[in-house]
Amino acid sequence: MSAIVPDPVKHDAYAVLKVADFRLFLAFRFFTTLAIQMQGLIVGWQMYELTKDPLALGLIGLAEAVPNIGTALFAGHAADRYNRKNIIVIFTLLFLVGTTLLFLFSIKSLGMIAAFGLAPIYVVVMISGVSRAFLYPSIISLMSQLIPRRLYTNASTWNSTLWHIAAITGPSLGGLIYGFFGVRAAYLSVLFFLALALALIGFLKNRPAPEFVAGETLYHRLSSGLKFVFNNQILLGGMSLDMFAMLFGGTLAMLPFFAAEVLMVGPQGLGFLRAAPMLGAVAMSLVLAYRPPLVHAGRYLMIGVAGFGLSIICFALSHNFYLSLGFLMLSGMFDNISVIIRSTAMQLLTPNEMRGRVASVNAIFIGSSNEIGSFESGVAAKLMGLIPSVIFGGLMTLGIAGFTTRFAPKLRRLNLREIG
Repeated sequence: MSAIVPDPVKHDAYAVLKVADFRLFLAFRFFTTLAIQMQGLIVGWQMYELTKDPLALGLIGLAEAVPNIGTALFAGHAADRYNRKNIIVIFTLLFLVGTTLLFLFSIKSLGMIAAFGLAPIYVVVMISGVSRAFLYPSIISLMSQLIPRRLYTNASTWNSTLWHIAAITGPSLGGLIYGFFGVRAAYLSVLFFLALALALIGFLKNRPAPEFVAGETLYHRLSSGLKFVFNNQILLGGMSLDMFAMLFGGTLAMLPFFAAEVLMVGPQGLGFLRAAPMLGAVAMSLVLAYRPPLVHAGRYLMIGVAGFGLSIICFALSHNFYLSLGFLMLSGMFDNISVIIRSTAMQLLTPNEMRGRVASVNAIFIGSSNEIGSFESGVAAKLMGLIPSVIFGGLMTLGIAGFTTRFAPKLRRLNLREIG
């Protein structure tokens, strides 16, 4: 990434970290993400042990995506209508309740799974999907209220960095605790980090709710976010590019099978496999904190997506654990280029009173790519075989990058300095 052009104005890579409330916000985001990532790995490995079926793992993604997407527009409306901090507290508590239920289901003497099968786990995953639907737009919108506009790019970079560090630590820690101490200890650890996150957010100063236009109908408020995004080629193109790339190129849902049947490294190794893309993303975040991709942002966005697809293909072909870790790290590095560029563009192009609704539309795209992508991965693996399905996904991602480069000229020519 040496070709990235730095801002000619003296750039302070740590400027946003000097804002006390933003540091508190980052700490909350870190521990929440840590807990969510741990729980994702724990549920995935528990499902693998219970079923040995890739479709069952794919259905976890579908169970989370349907309620997530179904409530996303209402979540965005709430983030633009009510106190964002209060929304975050309420739905972090709801996620904590879901984790508590998963812990109880894992106690064999209670007999919940023996009596009802996998249904209780899927129900809790659906509850988690609703929680995340409401958390995302409120978190993204609140972040913008904590800092001046000139620090949006810096804030997006550090937010991404801390998120990915947590996403590295979460799967690794979850896999190690599950492997050495069992599923119940793993769920208890998730509960601890959620409680810590709630304690931290309590110290954050309240920010006023956005201005509310009296007389607007609920339909108008729900649809306005969609209209705003679909009338902006940069936002729509960036979200669509990410959605289709991750829909076909995502591999996380199938990692339990790679860990158990291809690389043979068990739950401990699964934790490191899940963490590897996040480690690569953190490394790229540190590069971009010093050399933000402003002037040729569109070009780097396309390179990031294409590099992600190529890394996934190489991962599928690898049968060496350490080589596989390396390719997953590369996938995270390339993916994070597009994450930072897209999140910065969204912050810069969206007015404060619309941030929640636009973020909720972005959440629909993310939910479609990640959770439905997990379902797609499970179906493809069932029909095509594990390794051919991942190679197919990587090839589709390369094709999507090429198509977008050709047919989305405004996105290809995106210059973040001009809109900043």
